[in-house]
Amino acid sequence: MRIFILFTLAILATGCSTQSSLDRHLNNAYQHYERGDCDKAMLELSQAERRSRSRSYLQPEISLLRGQCLERQGLFVDAAQTYQFIITRYPASEYAFRSRARLETLRQLGHYQPSEPAKVRPAKP
Repeated sequence: MRIFILFTLAILATGCSTQSSLDRHLNNAYQHYERGDCDKAMLELSQAERRSRSRSYLQPEISLLRGQCLERQGLFVDAAQTYQFIITRYPASEYAFRSRARLETLRQLGHYQPSEPAKVRPAKP
């Protein structure tokens, strides 16, 4: 019985450790972003993403912050693609709403042009 209790406590401690590590990396990413250090923020986001595999509900938040860092770095096409990913994958989320707003801002600033649907034309003989 003691072994079972010790085993259960070990599993619970590991799960809590992973969650606190995930939270720490996400918090650090926000702090680096606030300071304008997007390189460190991106590193923290990558580490948080690795630890959040089983917590998919965090993916849109991580992706949104990644898109904002890409914008700060002047990588507008990559940022727009990140926002499109969020909108496509999590359409009803708060982060999809915020991604649409970011895309509209990029469009107004001239950094993003929504693509038109592909036109089908017959092949020339």
